[in-house]
Amino acid sequence: MIGLVMAGGKGTRMSIPGEKLLLQYKKPVILHVIDALKNSKCFTKIIAVTSPNSPNTEKLVSEHTGIVPTNGQDYVYDLNFALSKFDEPVFVTSGDLPLLDHNVIQDLVSKYQNKDWQSFVVTKKFLDQNNLSLEYSTDVNGVQCYYTGISIVNPRGSKRETCTIFDDKRIAVNLNTKSDYDLFQNS
Repeated sequence: MIGLVMAGGKGTRMSIPGEKLLLQYKKPVILHVIDALKNSKCFTKIIAVTSPNSPNTEKLVSEHTGIVPTNGQDYVYDLNFALSKFDEPVFVTSGDLPLLDHNVIQDLVSKYQNKDWQSFVVTKKFLDQNNLSLEYSTDVNGVQCYYTGISIVNPRGSKRETCTIFDDKRIAVNLNTKSDYDLFQNS
């Protein structure tokens, strides 16, 4: 299985100078994600998807892992471009999950059901209980859930998605806005 980190976004919702994946939490947030993938020992290789939108992030991650450069058109285009490079299952994660650790990655990988596209989601109830928010929602068997930015994908499959509920802060804390970062820093 390949570990793939999405690290080429513009970070425009952060409204900060600089690149969001370089925000510090003991070290740049992107390195927390890369280290969690490495420490999980679940992957044959770890690759970061980069773009011209974040040149300093690309420079940093290229010192720690392989990269797949994209044109930075948008998340979906960049992800599909990167997936086209692989034949084996790919664990996809956003680069802005500062609490991601090797234990939760091992748990998620153990839940992989050899589906074409298995997305891990958290429930609205869980988010509300933890004063968290995520942007994109979906219905899973009548339960309102939100995407965490983590999926396991068979790049040669049909792209038919299934969702697995996994209520855990380590995949629910996502740095999309400056208030997310402030909340995270103060917790």
